[in-house]
Amino acid sequence: MIYDRKLWTLVLLLFSGCLTSAATQQQSADSTLTLTLNDVWQKAAANSKTALIAAKAVAIRRELTADAIADKLPDAELAANFEKTTNLPVYDNGLLHSPYQHAITQTHYKTDANFFLTLYNGHKLNLKIEEDKMLQQIAETQQRLTLSDVRYKAAAAYLELQKATVFKQLILTDIERQEKQLAQIKENYKNGVLLKSDLLRVELDLNRRRLTREQVENDIRIANQQLNILIGEKDEQPVQPEAIADPSLNPPGSYDDYVAIALQHAYSYHAAAQQTELSKIKLKEAKANTQPKVGLYGDFNFAYPQTLLYPYNPNLYSIGVMGVRASFPIASLYKNAHKVKAAQLELEKETYAHEDAADKLRQQVREVYLRYKEALVQIELARENVARATENERIVKNTYFNNVSLITDLLDADVQLLQSQFELEAARILAQNKYYLLQNIIGNL
Repeated sequence: MIYDRKLWTLVLLLFSGCLTSAATQQQSADSTLTLTLNDVWQKAAANSKTALIAAKAVAIRRELTADAIADKLPDAELAANFEKTTNLPVYDNGLLHSPYQHAITQTHYKTDANFFLTLYNGHKLNLKIEEDKMLQQIAETQQRLTLSDVRYKAAAAYLELQKATVFKQLILTDIERQEKQLAQIKENYKNGVLLKSDLLRVELDLNRRRLTREQVENDIRIANQQLNILIGEKDEQPVQPEAIADPSLNPPGSYDDYVAIALQHAYSYHAAAQQTELSKIKLKEAKANTQPKVGLYGDFNFAYPQTLLYPYNPNLYSIGVMGVRASFPIASLYKNAHKVKAAQLELEKETYAHEDAADKLRQQVREVYLRYKEALVQIELARENVARATENERIVKNTYFNNVSLITDLLDADVQLLQSQFELEAARILAQNKYYLLQNIIGNL
């Protein structure tokens, strides 16, 4: 009776463990995120730290532009002070004799309000506003460039996860096929048809495939984490990508078409052009250092006692002053020449940088465009190779089990089939990667 109770307890524990394991697996499956590439892009734009940093940089430049505009408003100041003074000692017989104390009003207070409005200063304020607006445009262009880069990196990580996932399916299918083949070889070995060395070599080859499966699973974990970091998910959050889609057989447009689009939309090229415009503004600012400054000012005082005009008296008084102030920086006539020259050289440098950006852009477009077309050709050749490798594996397998070919021929045929399948899926992923890289370069991503 005690034995039966122990047996039933063990059965219940095992059954409970199976249910817990099944529930855990179901929970893990339910927590898997199934994402399309558009989903990934939306999450990356909202959660990528790099994109958020670029957005903050734009917000900062907007505030600085608003601050530059506010500088056109008059400077105003309100001040007040209260003080106590001592009597005034007068040394009428020299420092070596005691002075007599001249009584004065000991309580003093004063309020003062003043303002200054710049009427003209060589358009420095307007140039500063233009400079900050241009810096804001540069920050916005840099933000779009950063977001495009983030989208491409997210696409690359997503495609890498797609590739690793397909590789896992291929290696699992291949291992299942090889295990069936190993069982057949073991049966033939028991019947004395095959040699022990054949069995050992097949088992060795199967273990290598199992090691490849482990490597592919690690590739999935690594790609999954890279993608999760970009889209703001936890490191261990599993993501299920879509099935790999075949790219278009031909690029939509010629190389010249892509260059024309790039020169119109590429963010890096526009940023170089904006840097050139910024250098032009800075040159104007340097030249403006030799211009006079004219402004309207005012000052209003309310004070006690009256010590501004003689005779003084211990009474409250108020006075207001308003006028026009003009100044000319004479020193800038001989100090500003080097600043202007440096600004001119900076403009020339940025002009060359703009031209260099155009050269690099054309080179990048050509390289990626050709690599994309190359990947499309590689897909077609890989498909043919898979068909040939499949037929070759079938033929060699039949001849081997008919004792016509060697075990090395069979193993080579199996490896060639698996490798050709890997190459096909890798080519499909590579073509899509190059397509998105091309779109990133020309500013369409």
